[in-house]
Amino acid sequence: MAKEIDVDRTPNPVDLHVGLRIRLRRKELGVSQEKLADSIGLTFQQVQKYERAANRVSASKLWEMARALRTSISYFFDGLGDAARNTPGEPEGPPPAHAFLLTPEGMELAAAFPKIRRARVRRRILDLVRAMTEEDEDEPKAE
Repeated sequence: MAKEIDVDRTPNPVDLHVGLRIRLRRKELGVSQEKLADSIGLTFQQVQKYERAANRVSASKLWEMARALRTSISYFFDGLGDAARNTPGEPEGPPPAHAFLLTPEGMELAAAFPKIRRARVRRRILDLVRAMTEEDEDEPKAE
C-alpha cells in the first residue's frame, strides 16, 4: 500500500497556539531556548520547531515543559477559542495576534507597550500604527 503524503504543510492552529504560549511563557520567565531545551532533554532547535509549530509537541514533552516553565499544562491552551474548530483543509495562517507575537519585533513591542504608563501616549502610538498601515494599504503594490 502506498502511503498518502500530506501536501498541506500549514501548521494546525492548535499547534501554532501551543507553540506561541510556550514562547510567551519562556520569554516571560527570561529563559533561553537553550536553557529550556537542556532542562527537558532536547536541543534548542527542537524548542524552536515547537515554538514555530513546525513540529507538534507530544503530551509528555508538554508536561515536562509545563514543569520547567513553572506553569500548568492548561496554560498552553488558554485563549485557544475557535482555533480547534477550523474546517480541515481550509488554509489559514495564524491569527493576527499570533503572527505579530511570533516575530522578534512583536515580542519586544508586546513586552514594552504595557510599560508605557500614560494612556494618552499608548493611544498615540496606536494611532501612528493605524496611520502607517492605512498608508501602506493605499499605496499600489510593486510587481
